[in-house]
Amino acid sequence: MNLMEIFSYGFMQRALLGGILIGMPCAVLGVFLVLRRLSLIGDGLAHVTFGGVAVALLLRVTPPLVTLAAIPLVLAASLGILRLADRARIYGDTAIGIVSAAGIAGGILIASVAGGFNVDLFSYLFGNILAVSPAELALCAGLFLVVLAVVIAFYPQLFALTFDEELARTAGIRTERLNALLVLLTAVAVVLAMKVVGILLVSALLILPAATALQLARGFRTTLLAAALTAAASVAAGIVASFLVNLPSGATIVLVNLGLFLLAFALKSLRSAPTPR
Repeated sequence: MNLMEIFSYGFMQRALLGGILIGMPCAVLGVFLVLRRLSLIGDGLAHVTFGGVAVALLLRVTPPLVTLAAIPLVLAASLGILRLADRARIYGDTAIGIVSAAGIAGGILIASVAGGFNVDLFSYLFGNILAVSPAELALCAGLFLVVLAVVIAFYPQLFALTFDEELARTAGIRTERLNALLVLLTAVAVVLAMKVVGILLVSALLILPAATALQLARGFRTTLLAAALTAAASVAAGIVASFLVNLPSGATIVLVNLGLFLLAFALKSLRSAPTPR
C-alpha cells in the first residue's frame, strides 16, 4: 500500500489531521513548560483526565461527549495546581503530584463503582486516533488556532515569563493571568491528546517534541517552530507505521518521537564534540 492509498480512507485523513492539529499545540506549549520545569503538569492533568473519563462513563455519557465532559474537571484541576502552589507555599512539582494522586485515585474508585475497567475506559487509557470524530477534529482545530493566537499576541510576555518570572512581574507583566492561561490551554490540550496517544502517554506529546527542538534549535522562535514541526512529523510517521505494521498508533507515535529526540541528541553531541587536531 502506498501513501495515496493509505490516506484515501476517511478515518486515516481525520487521524492525520487531528493528530497534527493537537500535536503541534502540545509541542508549542511543551516548550514553555519544559523551560519552566513544569513538564510533569501534563502527566498530572492526564491522571485527572482519567478521573473525568471515569465520571463520564459512570454517568453513561455517550462516547462522542466524553471528551467534552472531562474538560471542566481538568480545567479546574489545572487552576487548582496553581492555587495550591501559591497558597500552600509548596513547589509546583509537589502541587502537581498532589493533584495527580487525587485524580488517579478518584478515577480508580469511580471506575470500580461503574463496574470495573471496561473496553471504553481502556480505549481512553491507550488512545485510538483512528476513531477521531468530526466533532473532536473541530475541537483540535479550535485549540490549534487559540494557541497560535495566544503565542502571537503575548509572545514578549510569555518569553519574559518563561525565562525570569520575577523580572517579568517587576516589569509589570500580569504573570498570574499568563500562568493561568498557559495551564488552562495545557489542560484542554491534554484532554484532546488522550485520543491520539492515550492518557498514559499524553505527557510525551508535551515533552518529547520540545526536548527534541531544544537540542538543535538556536533562538526561542526557531525552537517553537522546530517543536511544532517535530510533532507533526512524528504524528504522520507514527500513524503510517502503525497502520502498515498493525501496531497501536499511540505507542508508535511516542516511539517515533523518542527516536527523533535520540537522533537530535546524537547530532548535538557530534556538533559539540571537539575537533581532533
